[in-house]
Amino acid sequence: MYVAVKGGEKAIENAHAWLAEERRGDPGVAELSLAQIREQLSLAVNRVMAEGSLYDPDLAALAIKQARGDLIEAIFLIRAYRTTLPRFGNSTPVDTGGMACDRRISATFKDAPGGQVLGPTFDYTHRLLDFKLAADGAVPEAPTAAPRHEPTPHITKFLKDEGLIQDEPASDKPPGDLTREPMEFPADRPLRLQALTRGDEGFVLGMAYSTQRGYARNHAFVGELRIGTVAVEMEIPELGFTIEIGEIALTECETVNQFKGSKTEPPQFTRGYGLVFGQSERKAIAMALVDRALRWEELGEDDLGAPAQDQEFVLSHADNIQATGFLEHIKLPHYVDFQSELELVRKLRREAKERLEPREAAE
Repeated sequence: MYVAVKGGEKAIENAHAWLAEERRGDPGVAELSLAQIREQLSLAVNRVMAEGSLYDPDLAALAIKQARGDLIEAIFLIRAYRTTLPRFGNSTPVDTGGMACDRRISATFKDAPGGQVLGPTFDYTHRLLDFKLAADGAVPEAPTAAPRHEPTPHITKFLKDEGLIQDEPASDKPPGDLTREPMEFPADRPLRLQALTRGDEGFVLGMAYSTQRGYARNHAFVGELRIGTVAVEMEIPELGFTIEIGEIALTECETVNQFKGSKTEPPQFTRGYGLVFGQSERKAIAMALVDRALRWEELGEDDLGAPAQDQEFVLSHADNIQATGFLEHIKLPHYVDFQSELELVRKLRREAKERLEPREAAE
């Protein structure tokens, strides 16, 4: 007979203690410092900041350590902490055209104005384990170049000057804030972009990949991918002008997409857009592809029934914290629910047996 089991605070306390012991690992191994995580696992830190909607490398490193390297758990911790912070105001839109680029490439123009900068990338490395890293050897210094601080024009500007790419109309309407208001459908593009930049990298990547395999009309080129730092400015009412309050690292991607035209638009290129905290180029490119797929209606294209074109499907399932909460809650006690279903199944089996017994006796 199945019976409900009762737990207690002591068991939970013991689980917490065991978790802390597992997190520390072998005491004979030096403890991992937050500085090591921040500096040597920076791509993980960047993902936690992006999907946690909080730019703070030190807190992201702390969350990764606390979560034992589980990035979704770390993102959950950052989002929970974020809700405790006061909001002093809004910054002005960042000028990515003034970005000091560490990496800036274009797959559409070889001789891009402003030059191509490969930067730190895995693109040209051999995917072979480097056992030198296990030997703790010295890292050779990379050649240094003079820092680039001059503004670097966006590639799509040159297509726009020729009228070859769709113009992005400016809007006086302030964008919504997904961190303070729940998502409503249909969502406008600013809200969709917020949801995608906070969305799970793996999910957004999968949606983007589906568009490339034909589940949306979305043949894209990377018009430009840039990674670097931009100034964050805030308008101070008492002063009457804006001041720079810091710098943040960003990854920005603009895709150039084919567009044969519609009843309202001439043949031209269109674009998808991605913007993410830190060096997160896979996420930024995937975001741009999904952004473009979601624009089918405003561009007058046909609904092909592709998953990436369904904004309610994409945006409702992109958030890994919501997904994790709903998925993992089923491992918590559901004794009463299961007891009722167990009794129902037993009752149905009894009724089925009672119906079959007279039939079997007659035969």
